Amino acid sequence: MNDIVNPASVPASEASAPEAPETVATYLRLRGLKPSAKNWRKKKRVAIDDENAPFAPGRDPGALGAVLDKLSRDSGWQITLAREDLVRQWADLAGADTAKHSEPVSLERGLLTVKCDSTAWAKNLQYMRATILTEIGRRYPDAGVENLRFIGPDVPSWKWGPRVVPGRGPRDTYG
Repeated sequence: MNDIVNPASVPASEASAPEAPETVATYLRLRGLKPSAKNWRKKKRVAIDDENAPFAPGRDPGALGAVLDKLSRDSGWQITLAREDLVRQWADLAGADTAKHSEPVSLERGLLTVKCDSTAWAKNLQYMRATILTEIGRRYPDAGVENLRFIGPDVPSWKWGPRVVPGRGPRDTYG
């Protein structure tokens, strides 16, 4: 371990290094190194710094909507947000009366499934499929809706998921 150096024993050439900060020079002397003014020169700032000049063009803060759009685009959330907007604004898209009797239930692989209160509503919406699909494509192009499926109310089904065992299901549970 190095001993503490007495400042009186330091040669005058080392002590007169005006460019090196005093604390750094002391640290270097204690480590047994010679403080060098060459390494501690202050860097000159560029006289004209357009990027940091106040009131320069481009220095105004951005609009909150533009910042959020950029964040969602950079994070890859646009598809998810477009799908959420589609479901949330179904009443504006399909109409208030239609929205009372139908609701979107799933969106998988470009197929939007809409569940209706009755088979009559499902059949009428089936006739309006092209109009609704065109409107979805115009308002929410990032949602990725390619096709629509309208379903009516169903009886309970025992078949759920992509892998289903064939058969009639449980028959002795209601007795």
